[in-house]
Amino acid sequence: MTKSVYVLAPEGLVGKSSVALGTVDALSRHVSSVGVFRPIIRTDGRDTILETLLALPKVNQSYESAYGVPYSAIHSNPEEAMSQIIARYEAIKEKYDAVVILGSDYSDVFQATEFSFNVEVAANLNAPILLVMRGNNKTPEDLRQSINTSLEEIESHHISAIGVLATRLGHEMLDDYKAALEGLDLPIVAAMPENISLAAPSVRQQFNAAEASVLHGTAEQLDTASHGVIITGMTLPNVLDALIPNATVIVAADRVDLLPGLLLAHQSGGFPQIASILLVGGFRLPSSIRRLLDSAKPKPPIGFTRFGTFTVAERVFGLEGSIASSEKRAEMARTMFQKYVDGDKLVEALDVSTSDVRTPLMFEYQLQQKARSHKRAIVLPESEDDRILQSAHIVLARNIADVILLGDQATITRRAQELNLTIGRAKIVNPADPALLDKFAHEYARLRSKKGVTYEQARDMMADTAYFGTMMVHFGLADGMVSGARHTTANTIRPALEFIKTKPGFKVVSGAFLMCLPDRVLVFGDCAVNPNPTAEQLADIAISSARTAAAFGIDPRIAMLSYSTGTSGSGEDVDEVREATEIVRERAPELLVEGPIQFDAAMDAEVARTKLPDSQVAGKATVFIFPDLNTGNNTYKAVQRTANALAIGPVLQGLNKPVNDLSRGALVDDIVNTVAITAIQAQEEPTGTPTKLALEADGAR
Repeated sequence: MTKSVYVLAPEGLVGKSSVALGTVDALSRHVSSVGVFRPIIRTDGRDTILETLLALPKVNQSYESAYGVPYSAIHSNPEEAMSQIIARYEAIKEKYDAVVILGSDYSDVFQATEFSFNVEVAANLNAPILLVMRGNNKTPEDLRQSINTSLEEIESHHISAIGVLATRLGHEMLDDYKAALEGLDLPIVAAMPENISLAAPSVRQQFNAAEASVLHGTAEQLDTASHGVIITGMTLPNVLDALIPNATVIVAADRVDLLPGLLLAHQSGGFPQIASILLVGGFRLPSSIRRLLDSAKPKPPIGFTRFGTFTVAERVFGLEGSIASSEKRAEMARTMFQKYVDGDKLVEALDVSTSDVRTPLMFEYQLQQKARSHKRAIVLPESEDDRILQSAHIVLARNIADVILLGDQATITRRAQELNLTIGRAKIVNPADPALLDKFAHEYARLRSKKGVTYEQARDMMADTAYFGTMMVHFGLADGMVSGARHTTANTIRPALEFIKTKPGFKVVSGAFLMCLPDRVLVFGDCAVNPNPTAEQLADIAISSARTAAAFGIDPRIAMLSYSTGTSGSGEDVDEVREATEIVRERAPELLVEGPIQFDAAMDAEVARTKLPDSQVAGKATVFIFPDLNTGNNTYKAVQRTANALAIGPVLQGLNKPVNDLSRGALVDDIVNTVAITAIQAQEEPTGTPTKLALEADGAR
């Protein structure tokens, strides 16, 4: 079984680090562990690309174990360097199911023979090559010729190439480049267009290159990509005409007369947004101009350097972006790879067998894949929370779901810009919209009339965004809702209970956690809602939890937990679990269920052989139903903390339409996972909802 792939290019600045990141992602969906190895690193300091790959949650490896030798070792003694590379690789390869090897950067005088040396390394490590070729400096014909030459070099070293990825291709000639790649008899052949935001340097890189101090600018702004450089040697009208989107504007620090116009242009919306302003020449800024810069809002990052225009231009022109510069850029690279490269075919080509093990990272990826397979629209009512906006950015970037944000459009848009987030595809609905308020209030008053709710009271209730968002789900304006970053659990669930109601045949709403252990995923319920469920309610919880398991690709085998197994014990609590088990068997005879059963007998095959040797559930249960909330909540937290498990949830079960609750301490990743879960639950409904059309028909703002 081939366990490694060597990501290699015959020149620098091709985007192979992005390809390596995507390859790590692809492999991690199929195997339990992925390692990273870089045979050759820079001599002058740490390798930032390698550090970025090692920082991925899918990689658990130290920096010291992940490289072979620096360039200086190859100059000193190439044969000895090769031996060291092989020895260091052999020391790590057995620790991982697969290893992604990243070729060198062509940042040294070694360049003339660097490609051949990398190919020789690949041959010595017995690692097939994934060839990455840059196209934006070549015609389609020249690109094909370069590919053929590189493949001949690879073949001469008796190592195979499993694919060719042509990167940074001009959009206007993409079809011509694709035609040039036809006829390559390799498992993986892909043409990837230029992504200017990925290739462009960040403002931070430019400021560092110019040795500029930061007068203004947040960390998020400094990580913004700069799509060009404009030198302002002209009057303001001509400068404004020359502006292009997301450009860095170089201004002599004694031309402060240009600054008010540039700041106004940035704020106006009538001119392209400015990536940054770089003040050059070292001239002292007047105090009035400093006050202007301090008070202007919003404003782009502003840097100040002692160097003159020519020196700064020389330093910032030709800079290239790097996935190491920001998480946003790494996410962009990941998305690009997934869009243009078939990850499953890549794994197939590597002959890496898919493991039966299901790691947390695999499960998270599978959740997101399933969610994006039939996208649903999820409303997030708490847009005033930065975590919600950050999650919306990721959900949209990964194409997991359509997002509806509740709030004022100008406020949300401004805050997203301040956080350097892209949420343009999100639908923003103002909960103060009079048409929707009136519609929702009338409906709520109608549904709660028996409780004495008047129209005026109902309208007041709709001021609560949790109620407003739930009413959107009720009307089919959204397929599901995720709330709780600011709202309490009760505030999230109460409106759902009042008018979403429970599914036919179910009388109780419960909360299950998807417990991602290092090698499997289990369902724990109820761990969030019902303090002391009756036998009938326990049966509801068990059947709902089995449905949840099935929805997320887990074969449901239900363990009805108690302090006694089988017929060995008695008492009121045990008898209630026994009764609940029988109700499950009557209501859902197709389900495998065992109860009462102790946790160890349900989980451990050795214990099961002793206590319930003939059971189809004991020792291999996947759905664990706890007798009460006290037991369930404490157990899930104990497993989470002691077994290093990822707990996703709670997933609210039993509702007619999906509404899910967040912990108020939820991390961004937790929110993204919950959105994916809610979207998958919405897919289980008989039909989807025409969300966009419905919103437009109702005049949503």
